[in-house]
Amino acid sequence: IVTKKDSAESNTNYAQGGIACVMASDDSFEAHVKDTLIAGDGLCNESVVRTIISAGPDEISELERTGVKFTEQDAYGAGYDLGKEGGHSHRRVLHAGDITGREIERALLNRVRASSNITILEHCIVIDLVTTGWLGLSEPNQCVGGYFLNQTTGGISAVRAPYTILAAGGGGKVYLYTSNPDIATGDGFSLAWRAGVPIKNMEFIQFHPTCLYHPDAKSFLISEAVRGEGAELVNAKGERFMKQYDSRGSLAPRDVVARAIDREMKVAGSPCVYLDIR
Repeated sequence: IVTKKDSAESNTNYAQGGIACVMASDDSFEAHVKDTLIAGDGLCNESVVRTIISAGPDEISELERTGVKFTEQDAYGAGYDLGKEGGHSHRRVLHAGDITGREIERALLNRVRASSNITILEHCIVIDLVTTGWLGLSEPNQCVGGYFLNQTTGGISAVRAPYTILAAGGGGKVYLYTSNPDIATGDGFSLAWRAGVPIKNMEFIQFHPTCLYHPDAKSFLISEAVRGEGAELVNAKGERFMKQYDSRGSLAPRDVVARAIDREMKVAGSPCVYLDIR
């Protein structure tokens, strides 16, 4: 495993809210599928949606066997403290306090470090993938590894591999305002494209609607779980505005909420809107 900073530094490490999964007795796979297809505005691949949602409970069990500890509570009949987030009709978001991503990453990294056949190379930036086409071979083009810069030593090394997986995260840092960490610079997209891998759906960039606004400080994410527990978005006059845009109000899907906030700010000339959690 080659990673450009510390092994724990990733978007996952900053994720707060949790994982949506059907766990409660009053919920169902069909309800979760319906919510997902509606939130996807008809652009989802339904077979993929159904596969992922139906596999959810087993994957949660696998994470627990790995050592992830989700917050427990019996109020919803599932043994978990289930939250509700935008676009969901039921409480189905499992979480570990407000550091869900960090808890999942902790357990997975512990498993990796306990595996003698896995080596982690930190502070290494992949320069490019090595393909048979790049090597000038006549056989069908395929990836045979990659080479990278070790930022600690300044040396360049290569890894030969029969299989190469790019799990490099997104490119949030191409935007001036983002809650993504500094490493989210889209490296995986460019590596894949240069190697000849087809790239698709690049227009689907998700904007999380809420983060702390401060003119002099770096912003940070405010979890969607805050709205799930009743917080309402209000403008500078203290007026709730989300019902004007969607019947689900402040718990509409993220793209709807983000566009509404953007419009409210532009119309009023305000630098921000507010979350009322009273």
